[in-house]
Amino acid sequence: MQRCLLQLKMSKEMEELSPLGDSGHGDGSEEETEEDDEPKICQVCGDKSTGYHFNAMTCEGCKGFFRRAMKRPAQLCCPFQNACVITKSNRRQCQSCRLQKCLSIGMKRELIMSDEAVEKRRMQIRRKRKQEEPVMLSPQQEAVIKELVAAHRKTFDMTCTQFIQFRPLDRDQKSTSENSREPKSGRSCTIMYKPPPEEAIQRTFSFSSLSSPSSSPQSLESKERKWLKSAIFTSLPHFADLTTYMIKNIINFSKTLPMFRALVIEDQISLLKGATFEIILIHFNMFFNEVTGIWECGPLQYCLDDAMRAGFQRHLLDPMMNFHYTLRKLHLHEEEYVLMQAISLFSPDRPGVTHHSDIDRNQETLAITLKTYIEAKRAEPDKHLLYPKIMACLTEMRTMNEEYTKQVLKIQDIQPDVSPLLLEIISKDG
Repeated sequence: MQRCLLQLKMSKEMEELSPLGDSGHGDGSEEETEEDDEPKICQVCGDKSTGYHFNAMTCEGCKGFFRRAMKRPAQLCCPFQNACVITKSNRRQCQSCRLQKCLSIGMKRELIMSDEAVEKRRMQIRRKRKQEEPVMLSPQQEAVIKELVAAHRKTFDMTCTQFIQFRPLDRDQKSTSENSREPKSGRSCTIMYKPPPEEAIQRTFSFSSLSSPSSSPQSLESKERKWLKSAIFTSLPHFADLTTYMIKNIINFSKTLPMFRALVIEDQISLLKGATFEIILIHFNMFFNEVTGIWECGPLQYCLDDAMRAGFQRHLLDPMMNFHYTLRKLHLHEEEYVLMQAISLFSPDRPGVTHHSDIDRNQETLAITLKTYIEAKRAEPDKHLLYPKIMACLTEMRTMNEEYTKQVLKIQDIQPDVSPLLLEIISKDG
């Protein structure tokens, strides 16, 4: 008798301390809660029921008690006559009779989840709740975006009014083909490239003298070399001024950023040399018209033939044009464009970089901020695809960077009008 009374006392204390006591709710518990408003009564103690638990209609208290009792190795005994009437007020007085009542109404031990299963279900519930919570930019991420947008607006003139001050864009048809018909005015441009988006990859850009279907690859290369020897790149002076202007803006943009200024000067130079071409591409994509295939830069418009007249060849122009169509179709926000520029700038694998970990940390911060911005600010059902598409565009630019350097050096050999600043950027010297 004394043993049963002691066991009863200990059971009460354990039940009071348990997080799954009479009134406790545990995430991941075995619940089958009723959804209707009709009041239900616990079949064990008469308290208000919360639904079916372990195959019987019970309250939270009796549900928790049954789980603990089934996992407890000790034998329960009644301190009275094994005939206690279990009620809400006295249900803690006799553990044995309460357990017998649980079993008699059909509660089943085999329906109790293991501790591991309960913990797994709790984690699933937490994950689901977290997924359902709206994604928010942190104050630090908001500050990064605000800083980048402010730097971009301060250093890049989106009206492009400065472009008309460059040396004239001479659209001399002799520089591309005899059949070309384009005005020499800098305000208009005949559209030479307007494929549907699905044909952008297949379209090749070549001078009319090289476009004969019967020409072999060897004869094409031979004709191209002969053409280059006699070529005058009429658009090159304008493009040289334009490139110099853009490089200065990129330098100013970078030096506006505290995370860039915090780097050693050698790493700053290495990052600028590696990212300048890519940032120019990203910036000019903001002006690209995906319907007409031209760049609408305020008072001036540029088409692909303008780049040809500056001496660039199809090995670069094909993938570059495909890049502009691909990126423009994403319809990025200004914030996404500037984050993309910053991710390109802070690339730790550029040649000459010494403090890789610092730059890698900055790039990771920017990439996470871009991903969070997309999740927080976009409502499209396929928005989860946007971030990997942007990353793919960044990778595509890296493959064009080397070809761009080769072609600039080739142009300089033929017609030394390339700006000294650009030559400094593409030089391999530190």
